[in-house]
Amino acid sequence: MSGATMNVRVEQARELYGMGRYEEGLALLGRRLAEAPDDHEAWTVRARCLSGLRRLDEALDAADEAVKLEPEFADGHYMRGFVLRRMSRLPEAEQAQREAIRLAPDSWSPRTQRAEMLIFVGTKEEAFREAQEAVRLGPDNVEPWHTMYKVAAFNERFDLVRESVQQLLRIDPTDNLAVTEVTEREARKPGTSAARAADLYAGGLAAAPDSPSLRKDLDRAVYRMLRGTRWLALLCLAMAAVTADIFVTDGEDPKELPIHLGTRLWALCLMAAVWGFGAWRRYLRMRTGAQLTVRALVRRLFWPRVVLGQATLATLCALLIVVVPWTDRTVPQVLFWLGLVPNLLSITHDRDKV
Repeated sequence: MSGATMNVRVEQARELYGMGRYEEGLALLGRRLAEAPDDHEAWTVRARCLSGLRRLDEALDAADEAVKLEPEFADGHYMRGFVLRRMSRLPEAEQAQREAIRLAPDSWSPRTQRAEMLIFVGTKEEAFREAQEAVRLGPDNVEPWHTMYKVAAFNERFDLVRESVQQLLRIDPTDNLAVTEVTEREARKPGTSAARAADLYAGGLAAAPDSPSLRKDLDRAVYRMLRGTRWLALLCLAMAAVTADIFVTDGEDPKELPIHLGTRLWALCLMAAVWGFGAWRRYLRMRTGAQLTVRALVRRLFWPRVVLGQATLATLCALLIVVVPWTDRTVPQVLFWLGLVPNLLSITHDRDKV
């Protein structure tokens, strides 16, 4: 009865490790090992939990203890290799995984680890063969296909890269790697607009919300959209300048000021159409996730606020030029340069600020 209780504790600690609750798992294992210090499975799970906490020296000691207590325990060798790899001791890690494979030839876990390390401490051919064997042994698990993706990309086998992505989506439609790969491939096609890219990244994040790569890509796409609003604002500024005839060239008769009300109203309608179709309509058609990112990005980061502020300034200057019935061209000219210059100062070098 006591032994069964202890086994349950070790299993509970393993489940806590899977949930990322490493400290709780260590507490359970501490009680187990205080009563049964020769339990090699408990030492192995302890190595897992310590590794999750990045206490790698202690994790290696625990894995060594498990192997010392039971030299034929494949999981002990696997954990030892796992920890050694995280410590960048790749030759030793590869040797440990080779021993785990010898003891458990039908297990795909040590083969995935070894395949990825062979890229650096072996040959591309060895890594590829090991990845193929891991996939054969675990065709319905994501880890072997993750390994195949990495090894195939390293070997420039792009057919197998695509197959790996397809298999990952078959097994888990929310897999971060696969969703990120598919989304980025679609969003980076030539001619894809910033709004379309933002929609694609938002859709990818809806499927794989834990993908930091998709989050960064969505931020960049939204920033591209915000930069695009400045061109709309500058177009409105140019329309206002033409409407109010603020720059008179030699040899031309200037329009009589103030400009007729109907002409100014027509210019306002054109500016409203520019913003309505160029920005507002596009914004409303975006996914909710992309819309939320627009607002969040403006709140969080400096340069999106600068870009939006510049577009707003240029548009306000354009509105003032058109709305007010000016009888002199001096103030409209000042407003024109006030709206134009801040945009020109940064429009060429703020592309990669987000």
